[in-house]
Amino acid sequence: MMRPAILTLLLLIASAAPSAAESSGINPEARPDDDFFEKEVRPLLVERCLKCHDDAKAKGDLKITSRDNLLKGGDRGPAVAPGKPDDSLLIRALRYDDKPKMPPTGKLADAEIQVLTHWVEMGAPWPKAVVLASSGINPEARPGEFRITDEQRRFWSFQPVHATAPPTVKDAAWNGSAIDRFIQAKRAALGLTPVGLADRRVLIRRVTFDLTGLPPTPEEVDAFLADDSPRAFAKLVDRLLASPAYGERWGRYWLDVAHYADTAGETADYPVPQAYRYRNYVIDAFNADKPYDQFIREQIAGDLLPPGAYAPGSPRADERLIATGFLACARRFGYDPENYQHLTIDDTIDTMGKAVLGLTVACARCHDHKFDPISQADYYALYGIFASTKYPYPGSEEKKAPSDFPKLSNGDPVYAVSEGTPHNEPIQKRGDPKNPGPEAPRRFLQILGGQPLPADCKGSGRLQLAEWLADPKNPLTARVMVNRIWQHHFGEGLAPSPNNFGKQGRPPTHPELLDCLADQFVRSGWSVKAMHRMILLSRTYQLSSEDDDRDRAADPANESLWRFDRRRLDAEAIRDSLLAVSGQIDRTPAGPHPFPPQNTWGFTQHSPFQAVYETNHRSVYLMTQRLRRHPFLALFDGADANASTGQRNTTTVPTQALFFLNDPFVHVQAEKFAARLLQGAADDAARIDLAHRMAYGRPATLDETRAGELYLRKYEQTSKAGAAAAWTSYCRVLFAADEFIYID
Repeated sequence: MMRPAILTLLLLIASAAPSAAESSGINPEARPDDDFFEKEVRPLLVERCLKCHDDAKAKGDLKITSRDNLLKGGDRGPAVAPGKPDDSLLIRALRYDDKPKMPPTGKLADAEIQVLTHWVEMGAPWPKAVVLASSGINPEARPGEFRITDEQRRFWSFQPVHATAPPTVKDAAWNGSAIDRFIQAKRAALGLTPVGLADRRVLIRRVTFDLTGLPPTPEEVDAFLADDSPRAFAKLVDRLLASPAYGERWGRYWLDVAHYADTAGETADYPVPQAYRYRNYVIDAFNADKPYDQFIREQIAGDLLPPGAYAPGSPRADERLIATGFLACARRFGYDPENYQHLTIDDTIDTMGKAVLGLTVACARCHDHKFDPISQADYYALYGIFASTKYPYPGSEEKKAPSDFPKLSNGDPVYAVSEGTPHNEPIQKRGDPKNPGPEAPRRFLQILGGQPLPADCKGSGRLQLAEWLADPKNPLTARVMVNRIWQHHFGEGLAPSPNNFGKQGRPPTHPELLDCLADQFVRSGWSVKAMHRMILLSRTYQLSSEDDDRDRAADPANESLWRFDRRRLDAEAIRDSLLAVSGQIDRTPAGPHPFPPQNTWGFTQHSPFQAVYETNHRSVYLMTQRLRRHPFLALFDGADANASTGQRNTTTVPTQALFFLNDPFVHVQAEKFAARLLQGAADDAARIDLAHRMAYGRPATLDETRAGELYLRKYEQTSKAGAAAAWTSYCRVLFAADEFIYID
């Protein structure tokens, strides 16, 4: 049950102190970041540490072959203190702060120490059952030695999309859409009975937040309730899809997987004033319902696509060039990013693989993928494509001036990529660019066809890569995207690991339905809005969030969707809701950020760029830093701009509740909301009702009205403050209630 608003302040004050794990910033239940370990940590430990600290030869009695061995340590005690790099003997030895200095043959590069430091900060995650051994990586493997087994080819996500006819179910109410028939068939097989449909007030609030990230206004709720036509909900969905707010909401989801940021991410985190154009391109693309296959082509090779009906240098050509910001916004590394370009290319491959294919391709950088049929040769075949691409240089501590920015038709520089010198790259043994192996010809992933570049190709290969990714026969691209759309409507995808359709991901709960949606997606011309309509108009989406003891006992995770799962709003929707009900939201699209003039830039790794630019624009337009998240977004689980975020975590900690009590931003919005209420109704009872309609999408109950009147009266009596202060306090209470930040 949701927490009533009037009880909120008492419950907030009584909130328990954080546990030791919360205080340290470590979540002991969190799944280890296998991806980061496999890609970044394992190669370093094997290459630089294992020869002196394996199970056979352990100097100082320190073995690094497992997490347990690191925690046990050697002669000097535990080597790692999870979450505390400064207290970890391993990190201190690598920094040469303590003796013995490790490795004794020479200090690791700063970027390598940074990787291991970050790993310890994360809690030293280590995949289950992984034990390091010198033979665990074969740096001498030649491309021809990699074999894909029949079992790997039969894996569900590598199979062609196969659309089967939806089953017929006994209950006539569920024999409508294909979605309902697939879902109900599985429920019936498990003996589950779905709950009833949601109340119409609940439904308009749910779908308005889903499509726009904003609360419905009282007028919008009243208009929907008054429309008794059979198409009332369909008309509501169409209106919301036509709103500019739709692109701002759904563009943010893509920016999560693209790991968009307004700064470069190297040690000084230099600003990128031009990055906002890519952000706005994404928002505009969703609003225009740009076909998803075209959306992918433009982001990979927009500068190389055939011009069609427009000329180079036209606004349409500018748009496609801006789209390659998807690649340009790959993270930069180190003190001098030009010397760490291999890591930027790795970041590109990692982001593209997860965002478009749902595969952890970058895990094959140092060795053949441990779980999926992706070889090192596959990785370096893609690497060669991006090594043949010229990335813009955003500036750094070493060389402050930006360079290599392509130009728009008006001459403005844009954060985009361009063609470099086409060439193949050698496989880097153990991921080390200084240790080259055999050449890897540029081509696509072998498990997805392995198409080579045409013999007459004179470019980087990005254009061909874009076509391979967007090919309707590619079994992953459509599946991954429809799964993301489903995820953001229901809280979890049909395949619950949206960025990992490989062996380590979780398989789909309804594979036939996922394929049905993927097939329909392609047939619709890759229309994202058509997929929204198909999902939202289903009976499954319109179920209530009420509980059922029998169903919950049989399916506690609600994998059969016998109910709609209540869920908390994400960070952007919470902030935008505060601005919306206070009347302070600026609904116009935002432009560039007010970065300091370029000629003043002198940021260093010890004094990096840091800023928070307050604005009343929607939260998607907030300035996003790589190395330091916006404090509000960090508090409410915003995306990490350092990696592709397929699904955000949702935490509940006391500081979130205290935010609604103490934060100046909340106080300002409460004051403005109170002023709206005082102007909008003639007496306290009417104002309380209006407040509930604006904040919760429903009228106040009689008990809530009486409790609110009592609260206002007592506040004025005890605080000796006027009506405005009492109403401001009351509005903070409404904000702090669960009902404000949860949707049913």
